Amino acid sequence: MIYFLTVNYYSTELLAKLINSLSVGTTIEYKIVIINNSPNDDSIAQLKSESVIIIEAGENLGFGSACNIGIRWIYTQYPQAIIWIINPDAYLPNNILDKVKPFFTSHPQLAIVGTIIYTPIGKVWFAGGRFIATTGAIFTEDLLKNSDADYVSCDWVSGCSLIINLCKFDDCPWFDPAYFLYYEDFDFCRRYANQGYLIAVTKQLVVLHQPSSITNRNIFLKTKHSTYSYLLTIKKYTNMLILLIRLSRVILYALILLAIKPQVAFGKLYGVLIYCQRSLKF
Repeated sequence: MIYFLTVNYYSTELLAKLINSLSVGTTIEYKIVIINNSPNDDSIAQLKSESVIIIEAGENLGFGSACNIGIRWIYTQYPQAIIWIINPDAYLPNNILDKVKPFFTSHPQLAIVGTIIYTPIGKVWFAGGRFIATTGAIFTEDLLKNSDADYVSCDWVSGCSLIINLCKFDDCPWFDPAYFLYYEDFDFCRRYANQGYLIAVTKQLVVLHQPSSITNRNIFLKTKHSTYSYLLTIKKYTNMLILLIRLSRVILYALILLAIKPQVAFGKLYGVLIYCQRSLKF
């Protein structure tokens, strides 16, 4: 069974487009699990059907914690399932769903797989993630551009379109709830890669995505969450020297932006403040 898992935050129209894209030209059995992070969004109920399950989070838990609810639910239903985590503002081209099972039948060793992600105008948005521990550099790179291989191993893949092959896991996988938004996909991949699980990206499975169509609604909150999560990630996967260097850069950049992009600047500074407050507790 293939389960699509997505998180709703006032995104009913986008989710309707995603759901419609899945039903076009396929006979593959699948279900869609929506974790509702916006309890006041009554419109989401109209999407419920035999193939669409809506689970109420009760509040806005953030991306990772909401996904954990869905992963645990799916794991109890079908512990050998394929879980395709996908953003509400993403959708599938025709006939892609038919390729999922053959891909994992050919490559059963893969535990976590990212798909190539295009913008609606055909520009590559994600095709592989890299991490250099000695410098703390976290970045994307088109690892598929010069490759004809079915997949390419990589350090991390985007949570916008991340597939979990549950049959490779002895226990139910989970996202670290310390992350509210951003970098939880990186942490998820690195944590399981460090345990020996195989991470890869493929061009055989494709997703189309309108970047930041949800998170750009509030630049301050977007920057606050991304800054905090970035610093948390640097602390977990590098050393104190690199953390101090990266922290100093964030603060300096925020001060430079105060006059020209105050929402971004204050978001960065607030993210730093939250990180420092929470770090002192430990």
